[in-house]
Amino acid sequence: MTVPVRERVEPKVALADIQRPISQLLDSVPAEMMRIVAVDEALLTAVHAHLFARRGKLIRPTLLLLCSQIEGKPEARALSYAAVIELIHVATLVHDDSVDHSVLRRGMPTVNALFTHQVAVIAGDFLYSRAVQELVRLGDLDALAVLAAASNELTVGEMRQLAALDALAFGEEDYVRLIRAKTAALFSAACEVGALCGARGFRERLAQYGNHLGMAFQVADDLLDYTESSDTLGKPVGQDLREHKVTLPLIAALPRLDKRARGIVEELFAAAEPAEDLVRQVIAIVSEVGGLDYARERGRRYAELAARELGALPAGAARSALEAAVSYVMERHS
Repeated sequence: MTVPVRERVEPKVALADIQRPISQLLDSVPAEMMRIVAVDEALLTAVHAHLFARRGKLIRPTLLLLCSQIEGKPEARALSYAAVIELIHVATLVHDDSVDHSVLRRGMPTVNALFTHQVAVIAGDFLYSRAVQELVRLGDLDALAVLAAASNELTVGEMRQLAALDALAFGEEDYVRLIRAKTAALFSAACEVGALCGARGFRERLAQYGNHLGMAFQVADDLLDYTESSDTLGKPVGQDLREHKVTLPLIAALPRLDKRARGIVEELFAAAEPAEDLVRQVIAIVSEVGGLDYARERGRRYAELAARELGALPAGAARSALEAAVSYVMERHS
């Protein structure tokens, strides 16, 4: 059984185009992050140097800064909030990689692989605590409440995933609750805090936009694990399957499988370290029974909901960029 090759369609919207209205502010986010986490401790400093050696996509700071400019009058503190939201995101990645024993992230060694799992846990905790300290310094209880709630959702989402004892009994309703907590909550928080920095009248709409966009983003991300190459992803293709994570493509496929195909899937989930050929067989099975198509359609519906929330916003470069972000999320390859 061979893995089907999906024709690669280049995105119509580049991330750089979305970020253009706030590019100068966004360029200052990494330095602001380093300011917040600066500490006189050699090991933590080494971890931070590794984590921030390569600038990430900064999608959450991008959304926050764009939302702060909806009415054209962003507050200066938006930059610090953008750095805080990215620090929280990076902290979740550090912890996730340690929990999953991942060795690569964006093509680079993870903190747990380069240092130790103990260092990764403590380093993630430090990023969280410094983010909280910065929020206290900024002194906006509304923003603090939004980000505290999002951070709590992230943690609860992780525990729900760990508590799922029978992975193949994990259904679509479980999946929706999980990605709402693990991804959409922080997207929504980024947009809502952005609104608090310059567009308070659109706070609820922007929060909902972020929620739907985050859901679409995670569905698209889970599809990439089935459709993209390891060179593009910066991690092995089929990594979710290797880690016995059940995402929407497989959830949609399971009820459609015959006994033989179901047996192959169960064999993979019974193996502590699934063989490469077994991973590829399951990817092919999921594609053949329409699991990928189902997930794409579900992601498209979330994207449409996100776009609708922007209808009442003032026209301008920020709104146009937020509209373009909806297309980018569904078309990206990494």
